[in-house]
Amino acid sequence: MSEEQKQGRTVVVTGANRGIGRAIAERFVADGFRVAGIARSDDLPEGVFFAHADMTDTTSVDAAFTAIEEHQGPTEVLVANAGITKDTLLMRMTDEEFTDVVDVNLTGVFRCVRRATKGMIRKRTGRIIMISSVVGLYGSPGQVNYAATKSGLVGMARSITRELGARGITANVVAPGFIDTAMTAELPEATQEKYLASIPAGRFGATDEIADAVAFLADAGYVSGAVIPVDGGLGMGH
Repeated sequence: MSEEQKQGRTVVVTGANRGIGRAIAERFVADGFRVAGIARSDDLPEGVFFAHADMTDTTSVDAAFTAIEEHQGPTEVLVANAGITKDTLLMRMTDEEFTDVVDVNLTGVFRCVRRATKGMIRKRTGRIIMISSVVGLYGSPGQVNYAATKSGLVGMARSITRELGARGITANVVAPGFIDTAMTAELPEATQEKYLASIPAGRFGATDEIADAVAFLADAGYVSGAVIPVDGGLGMGH
């Protein structure tokens, strides 16, 4: 894709203020796209337009997309990355701990996709990229709520593919494994070693490696309904 074409495309990244989302936003800025970040904090990378939104509130999400459209045009690439965790074992998990995670990680993505696709349908082109997790299909104790939402994104992406594929819109999922972020750095050394022993690559991934996969999907016009694992081989076969 030419630099001129990239400058004309608007990318929206949710949760662009930290971790994987921040790396993705930085990658798109570096590649010459017009980038907006939807987050609750305005601590975004340089060159990223800030739009505040609460993923659990439809009115808030719609207002964020309206602000982005007024600033830089209709969304052509949506990266749905924002998410939360409320980990605890199944028998201790409350209804609120389950539904709160669902409302952000799954329903929040739905809210964003529904709003973004309005412009995509009119232009007959669009890329929807959802950030899932290896635990969505691999499973993880203490993460029944989180894993359920990340698995749900696969069904969402594939249903969107069947609904909107003929309109030039793709929907795909990137499933990161253990990534080297501030969160993993805070884990006890023994826990890190346990995780590393289960990863064939023998190391944690880098946020830039997730951004690589997302950048590929932003250009790929004939890949849709796919789950792209970026996990060092941890979830092979899932």
